[in-house]
Amino acid sequence: MNNLIRLVDGQAQLLSDDPWTLVREIEDELPTGPLILPLAHWREGHGIWLSPDDEVESLELRLGELSLIAIDFPSFRDGRGYSQAYLLRTRLGWQGELRAIGDVLRDQLSHMRQCGFDSFAVREDKSAEDALKGLAGMSVLYGRSAIEPRPLFRRR
Repeated sequence: MNNLIRLVDGQAQLLSDDPWTLVREIEDELPTGPLILPLAHWREGHGIWLSPDDEVESLELRLGELSLIAIDFPSFRDGRGYSQAYLLRTRLGWQGELRAIGDVLRDQLSHMRQCGFDSFAVREDKSAEDALKGLAGMSVLYGRSAIEPRPLFRRR
């Protein structure tokens, strides 16, 4: 996957070598190597991607079998993926890689990070280097988030 940004020890980095292959359509023969498969076609040993209509609670018993969960943003106007990420991190305790895929743009990255994403597959027609600046985002957060559960007044 090109245009991939990943947080490593809290620092955003461009990854040039991503072993994962996103499979949008299931065909007779799947590519080899680590795959990111739709929820309905997931197989053990591969990653999974959720559409906005998928219920994250359905993964609760499978979390120990997964190494990557990707959440699809079919449109930048569709915010359901933010809720899915937040629920995975806070309610279900997911600690593995959580990747935003689909219509992922620079202006969304800071908020995605606050919801628990730690990797971002920036849209192919956009610059991932430019998108890195979007992770700088807000310097102070007033409310709670998946990465800082205490509101500002509790952090003083």
